[in-house]
Amino acid sequence: MQNRPINLYRAEQVRELERLAISLQGIASFDLMTRAGMAVFACMKHRWPDMQAVALFCGAGNNAGDGYIVARLALLAGLKVVVYSLVNPESLSGDALLAYRQYQEAQGEIILFQSEQIINADVIVDALFGIGLSRLITGLYAQAIAMINAATAQVIAIDIPSGIHADTGCVMGCAVKAHCTVSFVGLKQGLLTGQAVDYCGDIIYESLAIPDAAFLEIKPAVVRVTKALMPPRDRYAHKGRYGHVLIIGGDRGYTGAARLAGEAALRVGAGLVSIATRSEHAALMNLTRPELMCHGVESPEQLAILLEKASVVVIGPGLGQSDWAKGLFNKTVNAAKAMIIDADALNLLAKAPIANPHWILTPHPGEAARLLNCTTADIEHDRFASVAAIQHQYGGIALLKGAGTLIASADDCAISTTGNPGMATGGMGDVLAGVIAGMVAQGLSLKHAAQQGAYHHGLAADSAVEKEGERGLLASDLMPYLRSWSL
Repeated sequence: MQNRPINLYRAEQVRELERLAISLQGIASFDLMTRAGMAVFACMKHRWPDMQAVALFCGAGNNAGDGYIVARLALLAGLKVVVYSLVNPESLSGDALLAYRQYQEAQGEIILFQSEQIINADVIVDALFGIGLSRLITGLYAQAIAMINAATAQVIAIDIPSGIHADTGCVMGCAVKAHCTVSFVGLKQGLLTGQAVDYCGDIIYESLAIPDAAFLEIKPAVVRVTKALMPPRDRYAHKGRYGHVLIIGGDRGYTGAARLAGEAALRVGAGLVSIATRSEHAALMNLTRPELMCHGVESPEQLAILLEKASVVVIGPGLGQSDWAKGLFNKTVNAAKAMIIDADALNLLAKAPIANPHWILTPHPGEAARLLNCTTADIEHDRFASVAAIQHQYGGIALLKGAGTLIASADDCAISTTGNPGMATGGMGDVLAGVIAGMVAQGLSLKHAAQQGAYHHGLAADSAVEKEGERGLLASDLMPYLRSWSL
């Protein structure tokens, strides 16, 4: 995604930005539509300079008007252009009707869409629905989307792929799979998370020269996480200045999880890392990473000594849900420590919910569903509402994993867009928990550590797949790249 803004907005906020632009600087609404069409056509020429034939699918609203602007520009550029309209274009109103009339006056070809048509085009422009879509797509529109997705042409979406909900990123029954999306005015929050990431392709942002004064009037709904650097260490630094992380977990059969979390905390710069695990595991867990201090702990009383020394605690990686796990969990959540609650600790928390302002919860969608007593589908239907609900019920910071990881505090929500599908493998969440803990240990606030942890965890994975691809990526493959977060 090029030219990326940090601030993201809901659909209603984008409409308000447009209204403010019109009122503050007297920008005519048709001028905004014309700018949008010109931006899309400029993108098409840049990406596909050899295109000869363009097909546009236009619906009934202003998004269709944008499409007719593009169609006219393509026609004037000497390209073969056909508009497939899902409605009688004479039924359009306002700026969309004016854009249609201009295309008509240029002798542009318009065909009412029928499902049996054959599309011959190098590029297809999706101008069916804009950001106002709030219902499931059925009937003729669903047929048009199926035809677009079945075509061999390159597909560019105007503002948002038709069928994607602008605020949530979920698919409204079906959606256009675009190779590129040109988003206008304010970048929509739904484009960067959940299902939408599989439909938008490359996202190009165009402000359409909206005045800065308009943006000052609207608080963004979500902020995109960007890279922050740690200050260089003093030459007289010592390990005691960079925190002591305690990892609690590694029940029988799951030693790797705690081991991964521990090394990740070290790799991002924690001064010391201890692991509290089953007694039979303690002597083995650090054989290949002797820097980890591993302790056999069989009771909450034994854990108390380690908790006292820790500056931040991670509980959950490989913890299980046995009586041993429950005892350690109860002891930990009642300690006055900053902590990261992950994996099975989240499942134990869901069974006996409490709130704590001093923790970070890191659920994947399945764990989030247990925390909110709903289904995974409910979580994914609106990831923004889900992460806010977890934070509201449990306090602290809530981090909802997935494509477009969301991080919610009591005051705001952020999104991290690093990472790739290769991360869909066991142990990645354990590494993330360790990364966040290592950052907290070095003095970052819970919110900042959660945001930067998610960002750099994904960035390390992106670096790890650059040469050898996504498939087969292991959680431990991230370790060499985690160190770069502080550079």
